[in-house]
Amino acid sequence: MAFLYACGMLRRISRLACLGLVCEPLKNKRKSSVIEIFLAGGVLMWPLLACSLIVLAISAERYWTLNPAKIVPKTLLAQVWTWIKNNQLDATKLRELKQSSPLGYILSAGLSNSKHGRDIMKDSVQEAANKVIHDLERYISTLGTIANIAPLLGLLGTVLGMIEIFNGIMLEGAGNTNVLAGGISIALYTTVAGLVVAIPATIAHKYFQRRIDSIVVTMEEEAIKLIDALHSERRVDVKVV
Repeated sequence: MAFLYACGMLRRISRLACLGLVCEPLKNKRKSSVIEIFLAGGVLMWPLLACSLIVLAISAERYWTLNPAKIVPKTLLAQVWTWIKNNQLDATKLRELKQSSPLGYILSAGLSNSKHGRDIMKDSVQEAANKVIHDLERYISTLGTIANIAPLLGLLGTVLGMIEIFNGIMLEGAGNTNVLAGGISIALYTTVAGLVVAIPATIAHKYFQRRIDSIVVTMEEEAIKLIDALHSERRVDVKVV
């Protein structure tokens, strides 16, 4: 898991950052486990771990769900046009089309109102498309939220670590390296962990948003082809397979 791997990297980074007296208490703990590194980061490592798991789960689910071949089948419009030309389009076919895919849902909504004119058909397609787009964007905003709050959680860990350092200096003086090392480790671990969670979340959010935009453009093109084929005199290129 990327998050636990990052915790292992944090141990190496902390050795480079905490040179001199501050790192003296850590020299005997060079073989600290990932769990120890995680616990050393403080309580804020738990929400960051939860955020990382949520990002992994959403990314896996959306990658599986946002499959263009399933959402926008390449031969679906040609099949619908064949039904129309052969006068085979009935209630059963419409129900089958509606349940076949998100694009089929949009096309069936337009075909159900095609007899009422181009504008009514176009409005029906738009309403169906809005519902489909809402379903496609499910959980995507969560990725964006995590990408925004994870660095803030890391920053909060930094602040808490610095508070611990200054409290230790005030109470025990600057010579207590244990207090200094503990505070710096909390600040370092949570800050880097926050970035480790936020960066993949940002990448995933942008990637899936771009994929959704591409799918939406394709669905719009297919729906316009059907509308124009039924309510326009200009030639429409619908490839029949």
